[in-house]
Amino acid sequence: MPNPSTARSLDILDPYSIGLKVGFEIHQQLATKSKLFCSCRASIEEGDEGYDVEFFRRLRPTHSELGQYDPAALFEFKKGKVMRYLARKGTSCLVEMDEEPPHDLNREALETALIISLALNADVVDEVHVMRKIVIDGSNTTGFQRTMLIAIGGSLKVRFKDGEREVKVQSICLEEDAARLIGDDSRVRTYALDRLGIPLVEIALEPVTGTPGEITNVALTLGRLLRATRRVARGLGSIRQDVNISIEGGGVVEVKGVQRLDQLKKVIEYEMKRQHGLKIIAERLRGMGISINEPPTIVDVSRLFSNTESRVIRSVLAHDASNDGNSNSSSSSSNGGSTNSSSGGVVKALALKGFAGMLAYEPYEGIRLGRELGELVRFYGLGGIFHSDELPAYGISKDEVDAVRRMLMLNSNDAFILLAGREESVDGAMHAIVERLKQALIGVPAETRAATQDGRTVYSRPRPGAARMYPETDIPPIAISKEMLSRLRESSIPKTWDEYVDELSKRYRINRVLAEKIFDSDHLDLFERIAESTGIQASFIASTLTETIVSLERQGLDSSRLKDEHVEDAFARVARGEVAKESIASIFEVIMQGKADSVDKAIDMLGLRAVSDEELSSMLDGIIGENYNVLKEKGDKALGMLMGIAMKRLRGRVDGNKVNALLKRKIEEITGKK
Repeated sequence: MPNPSTARSLDILDPYSIGLKVGFEIHQQLATKSKLFCSCRASIEEGDEGYDVEFFRRLRPTHSELGQYDPAALFEFKKGKVMRYLARKGTSCLVEMDEEPPHDLNREALETALIISLALNADVVDEVHVMRKIVIDGSNTTGFQRTMLIAIGGSLKVRFKDGEREVKVQSICLEEDAARLIGDDSRVRTYALDRLGIPLVEIALEPVTGTPGEITNVALTLGRLLRATRRVARGLGSIRQDVNISIEGGGVVEVKGVQRLDQLKKVIEYEMKRQHGLKIIAERLRGMGISINEPPTIVDVSRLFSNTESRVIRSVLAHDASNDGNSNSSSSSSNGGSTNSSSGGVVKALALKGFAGMLAYEPYEGIRLGRELGELVRFYGLGGIFHSDELPAYGISKDEVDAVRRMLMLNSNDAFILLAGREESVDGAMHAIVERLKQALIGVPAETRAATQDGRTVYSRPRPGAARMYPETDIPPIAISKEMLSRLRESSIPKTWDEYVDELSKRYRINRVLAEKIFDSDHLDLFERIAESTGIQASFIASTLTETIVSLERQGLDSSRLKDEHVEDAFARVARGEVAKESIASIFEVIMQGKADSVDKAIDMLGLRAVSDEELSSMLDGIIGENYNVLKEKGDKALGMLMGIAMKRLRGRVDGNKVNALLKRKIEEITGKK
């Protein structure tokens, strides 16, 4: 039996030896005035209140022209959820509600997509044809996303450790963004329509091999090129990466929802570990002679748990189906077991011949077949699985484990899985588990996974198939003339990232490192507005936007509460002398904590109202008087100590340079030194 404690270290993994391949699909929102197919504002209205319209839909899959259904669409449909949509005037109209045909294509968005294509030396198509891509998770009210191919080919120059490489571009598309998910429960999924229809450019890159850091640099380099156009949106969520990751002999795993570069590096590292771990598990299973050729035994074992101490199982068996809003229960019987008609659910066991120890075996820490199966069944409304490698535990006794083994006629080399819930859900999940175990004998299955904030990935759905695209009948093709491309090539191709950084450094007299940070941040436009309107030292503005805010985020504070208008207001007050620049961090902190929703309220809360010259002079005289003996002993060397006391009492209400100059003058008057 394999030893679950023999987990390996990730340090031994070499991306080249395992055949790692990583490809990107970068989705970048464009900074257009209006949406892709209507004149509504291309902006996201934060907050879940104040919606003007609410409506509900139930979406269903349609077959392609070849009569095929997309597997991802079928998977979503089987969840049986109702979609709830919320809309506001100004950011949504009848187009987003699918009550009106799309308007003409946004030419500003088309131009931006063409500029990006030319910057990547891609081959632009002669005619742009709008297509419909089936999407049935509810994020599009139509059940499809409108997308169009703009260009193919091209390349991006990226620095790797062994030198500069050309990463090939597969395709460049222009498409509409999806609705914004704001709520999801067992029956209803809620979306806001403000984001639906915002123009996106999608750039697919050919897979590359390298370390996670090198591959992350590919995304960074492409992001810099996009920002250099000065025609793309900035901020969290404005650029998203779908990452296609595979190792030699495994299926391609698509990871969706990666928004940050530090998260991207962790996702690649995690998938390397997970996929190589699954490959090791498959090799062990095959080496043990395990196969799943015959339909496995599945038995209703509910009666064995009639007096169980397991709270999960007791809850499932106790709830009446008619009262069961969110539980996983129903009343029925099957496969050699019976369930009391008043019970709400069933417990079923799956026999796994020869699997003892393999459900808990960890080739790497946290990578287990049992964990993979637990993620899978959650999409059938179940909380997870119980398996024999971890039992007795969770209130399930040794006697109950032994009883299940006897009922399934298992020996010491065999394992079993328990599922508890509504019979329909349990049966669906059992079927999915059996199919997943068949794939476990092969290695890494192709699937779609979602990125978590800590850089792991969790199962989301099967990979979409080829039967998900068909022509859009409401929009005619758009010709791309040579004259249009020549005009854009001559007037709109962006400068390189290096050129932009050099220009920023010279224009605002900041060092190159700070210029790089502000260009790569989400605050470049904000930085330039503040620097040009206030006259405050640009290096202080840049470091505040790129370092102070990040530091507060690392303390767990919510930067989404800090709006551009808050930042501009705070700096404007510093420029007018209403607050000291040292108070900026404190103002941002209380706003990000949610304690104040305006700069005014933050200033009042912190007691940061400016001190008059008379008050300042009087306060410094008091500090000098309290420390007169020290001053007489140390002379002008006491300045630093007295300055520290003064700034602590003033708490950012007066600019430090002003305090220092006045205090120094007072000391000189007393000591007679100048």
